[in-house]
Amino acid sequence: MKTALTIAGTDPSGGAGIQADIKTMTANGVFATCAVTALVAQNTTGVRSIVECTPEFLEEELDCVFTDIFPDAVKTGMVASIPLINVIADKLRQYGAGNLVVDPVMVATSGDRLISEDAIDALKERLLPLATVLTPNIPEAEILSGMTITDAAGMEAAARAISERYGCAVLCKGGHQINDADDLLWRDGGGKWFRGRRIDNPNTHGTGCTLSSAIASNLAKGYDLDTAVERAKAYISGALGAMLDLGRGRGPMNHMFGLRGEFVE
Repeated sequence: MKTALTIAGTDPSGGAGIQADIKTMTANGVFATCAVTALVAQNTTGVRSIVECTPEFLEEELDCVFTDIFPDAVKTGMVASIPLINVIADKLRQYGAGNLVVDPVMVATSGDRLISEDAIDALKERLLPLATVLTPNIPEAEILSGMTITDAAGMEAAARAISERYGCAVLCKGGHQINDADDLLWRDGGGKWFRGRRIDNPNTHGTGCTLSSAIASNLAKGYDLDTAVERAKAYISGALGAMLDLGRGRGPMNHMFGLRGEFVE
């Protein structure tokens, strides 16, 4: 069985963060392992408080995974401070981790800021150059590129700039009133659009976490990047299309919409 590691913060309401990553990886047929970067008190209405893991403990977590159940792919999510970014980058290099999907989490779906300003520079310098693919949304792509994005051409310019700057593929995610859920994959000097259909579901808590984890899962299983993205988009469409409605705010998706069997009944 293939394995995937998520390095991210928690979500006690279960729709985002490590909880969403583990559900997504399981639903996509890989064995999920995890390393917690922060305990995040949040739910569908917003983030209340964050308690960061110490760098020393995160280092122990990563050593435990890499020396025992070596991951076929790695996904990083919320990493809020310079010391934690440095630990992750050092360990990924030490163990020669491959198939790295970096979701440059900066702002939660609720609008809450999840990374300190000075940590963004460390993220750019230490972690992004290690990535196989980055998965920024429009606001994150604007931060990483230093550009304002208002249309498809702006997405292409920003994705190209980010890819050239950090030497990796970039999946610039649509939405945010730019287009109808179309995503752009830019790599090796060229772009490819993955068309999507906007699903009329306000419950989108954890969509970024879910998409990046699904891509990592498919890379772990040996799919090429184009196919991994295509399969991940189909998965997230199914999770949104299940129209789960939980919580008082922007609710979670149904990550296990495709699960069948006697123990689900």
